Amino acid sequence: MTGPAGIGKSRLAVHLAHTLRRSFSAGTWLIDLAAFETEDGVVTAALAVFGLCVAPGQRPIGALTAYLRDRRTLVVLDNCEHLLHTAAVLAGALLEAAPHLRVIATSRQALGVDGEQLLVVPPLPAPGPGLRPTGPVARNDALRLFTDRAVSVLGAFDPSPAEARAAAEICHRLEGVPLAIELAAARLRVLACDQILDRLDDSFGLLTGGSRSAPPRLRSLRAAVDRSYDLCGEEERRLWARASVFTAGFDLAAVEAVCTDESLPRPAVLDVVAGLVDKSVLVREEQEQQVYYRMPGIARQYGRLRLPEHGGQRDVVRRHREHYHALVRRAEAERFTAKQPEWLARLRREQPNIRDALRSCLDEPGEARRGMEIITAVRSHGVGIGDLEEDRGWLAQLLAVDTEPSPVRAKALWTDGWLALFTGDAAGGEVRADECGELARAMDDPGSIAAAGRLAGLGALFRGDPVRAVELLEDALVRSEALGDPGEYWTALHLLAVASCLAGDRRAAALAQECLDRCDTDDLRWARPHALWALALRHWSARDAEQAVAVLRESLRAALPGHDRLLVARCLETMAWARARQGQSQEAAEHLGAARSLWRWTGTAISGMGQLAVHHLACERELRTALGDAAFEAHVRRGETSTVQQSLALALLDDRVLAEPVQKAVRPLLTAREQQVADLLREGLSDKQIAARLVISPRTAQGHVQRILLKLGLTRRAQVAAWVHDQAPHP
Repeated sequence: MTGPAGIGKSRLAVHLAHTLRRSFSAGTWLIDLAAFETEDGVVTAALAVFGLCVAPGQRPIGALTAYLRDRRTLVVLDNCEHLLHTAAVLAGALLEAAPHLRVIATSRQALGVDGEQLLVVPPLPAPGPGLRPTGPVARNDALRLFTDRAVSVLGAFDPSPAEARAAAEICHRLEGVPLAIELAAARLRVLACDQILDRLDDSFGLLTGGSRSAPPRLRSLRAAVDRSYDLCGEEERRLWARASVFTAGFDLAAVEAVCTDESLPRPAVLDVVAGLVDKSVLVREEQEQQVYYRMPGIARQYGRLRLPEHGGQRDVVRRHREHYHALVRRAEAERFTAKQPEWLARLRREQPNIRDALRSCLDEPGEARRGMEIITAVRSHGVGIGDLEEDRGWLAQLLAVDTEPSPVRAKALWTDGWLALFTGDAAGGEVRADECGELARAMDDPGSIAAAGRLAGLGALFRGDPVRAVELLEDALVRSEALGDPGEYWTALHLLAVASCLAGDRRAAALAQECLDRCDTDDLRWARPHALWALALRHWSARDAEQAVAVLRESLRAALPGHDRLLVARCLETMAWARARQGQSQEAAEHLGAARSLWRWTGTAISGMGQLAVHHLACERELRTALGDAAFEAHVRRGETSTVQQSLALALLDDRVLAEPVQKAVRPLLTAREQQVADLLREGLSDKQIAARLVISPRTAQGHVQRILLKLGLTRRAQVAAWVHDQAPHP
């Protein structure tokens, strides 16, 4: 059994030996090597465990093998990592001489003997972020361990809903590592769950004071990880420290780009990475036929503490920033190619690392422009650093730092304007469109002028003026075509097709069809589902609901591999309109609910989408009339609480979609702070009272309230209070 410090290898091995004891007539025996710091005496200790003496002239190993040769015995060889060679020689000799012997070895690194079968001991399953510890989550293994240890510390542990959420978040932050969870629970002697959670950024200072009966290496988290660090060679220690700058998984190319220099040359990295994988410091994972490495959170925090000792910390951060800048620029360059789906998946996977690179652009003077290039490149694929509001926050900071005119700044203004419109900030979008257009014309930059025109057209569309949108987008289309970039042209064409559909323009069908044709001629496979949605919108606006439904299903099938939630939301929204027109009211209401949940998940406000919002409200009124308010709300709620797969299966009339890997229900998730604010809204507190209770400014409290309303799709504070009540566990 291998695994990192504190993962529970010894406890699991002893439990397994106890479970199997009836299968071994000669008994199960524990040989603990933890107390031995040198190879001398290990065999002597094993003899002592069996109560054996060595006859004159007999070798100690001979006495052991003679005793075990014909006995059916199970031996637990515990804590082998610091005496790997001795443990391997001992295990190998005993197994060769005793055919009925079985050995369970525990070590942070495999022994490497013939016949060895590796079991990597995983952490305990921990609650996901933001989940409430009710129902199945309350039976979560990590949370149950925390609760059990809390009872042993306090005598009783009956947490309030807020305390239970904090306990679940502690287990999530500690990634299900048993030792860390037990040490955290021990702190309940002097701290509440919320206080423990607030201090987890300094886990090594907080998680001390374990049981006095435990070995010294297990009385604190720092001591347990120190032991792993001491077992590493110098190059392994250096790479451990440097690789701690990766917040998420990383590949070998990233290690070579970020972690190498004269003291750790590139040719040596592969073997050093292998050594850290063997020692359970890095976890090997495979995704989409590519190998990635992940450093568990405890090891990463430890590595960051050690990083200053190895020097060059600023250079490591710089190389990290440059690597991810280059990565997203390559992704942007290939966004309108057949590789776009691959890049989309990779950008989603790399989001935490990209966020760190972006943060360092703000921290390092003179790097704000690079930060703008990073976030606009990522946004060009329709994904972001975080949700729409978070990305707007990044852009606001970067634009405030680097105010020099440049195409990069124009692109950042354009991106922020686009995000503003989708979050319902029409005024902010209009301001950014004006700023972008003014800057583009001042620079006389054709690409920026075309982009500003597309943003202005989208703004008109969201204001509910599709006719003006058509005029602006026609000009943008001409300018985009002159750039010679098929992707930019397609984007303008798509917007023009949608605007034409909503404006009732007779060219709408031809424009939508051209969108679809361009996907084939320019190999824009990722864009095909978007083009199909525009064509379906055209059919719906022409009152051909049957054809609209057929094309929407084709769009959703094309979107399945990537699960672009914003696209799926648009398709399900339009599907609701079409199915309502066909008289399928119950199904239409479920589609509205599923779309509503996806709008919230993406942070998008359909209420600000002009003509689309008008059609949404008209559909809702039609369905309320057909079903009655109570039935309508019930069906909407059913769609709202469905998984993405369930919603797609209903839309496609194809249950095979349900066989895909299960994803989380598309319910709105609040951040920990937003949940606190929501709980206080339930108590009836004002913004000022919330600010005083949480020690934040009233303006910050107001911002949290507005984001909560947006995420939940609500309009009044009382509705938030009701939502919190509905989510809370009830007897």
